[in-house]
Amino acid sequence: MNLTTRIESDYLAAMRARDELVVSVLRMLKAAAKMRQVELRRPLTDDELLDVLAKQGKQRRESIELFAKANRADLVEKEERELGVLMAYLPAPLTDAELGDAVAATVAELDARGMKDMGRVVQAVLAAHKGRVDGKRASDAVKAHLASS
Repeated sequence: MNLTTRIESDYLAAMRARDELVVSVLRMLKAAAKMRQVELRRPLTDDELLDVLAKQGKQRRESIELFAKANRADLVEKEERELGVLMAYLPAPLTDAELGDAVAATVAELDARGMKDMGRVVQAVLAAHKGRVDGKRASDAVKAHLASS
C-alpha cells in the first residue's frame, strides 16, 4: 500500500470514528499534497509526498517553538498532538549514532578533507537518508565530524 492510499484510508477511518484531530491533520495534509500535485501537474510519488509530510512536520515544530516562547501551553499541546499524527507517516528518524555513522561513511566515500567540502557531504547524507534526517541535524553532525578530523 503506497503512502497516498494509506493516508486516504486512515482519513476515512478517522471520519467514521469521529476523530476530529486526525481528520483535521490529514485534511490539511491532503490539501498540501493536492497543492503540490497541481503545482507539478502530475500525481505525486511517495518521495514527493514524504517531502510534503516533512514540511508539514517542520511547520508544526516551528509553531510549537513560537507558542512556547509566547507561553501558550494550550496551543503547544495542540500542535504536539498534530505533530504526533504526522510522525506516524514519516520514516523513523536516524538516531545520533546512526547519523554519526552515516556522516563518517559519507565523508570517507567523498574523501572530504575540510569545511570546504561540508556542502557536498550534507547533500549526500540528506539524499541517502531522505525523510529520516532534517538538514539542520545533518549539517551540525557533518560540521562536528569535519571539525574533529
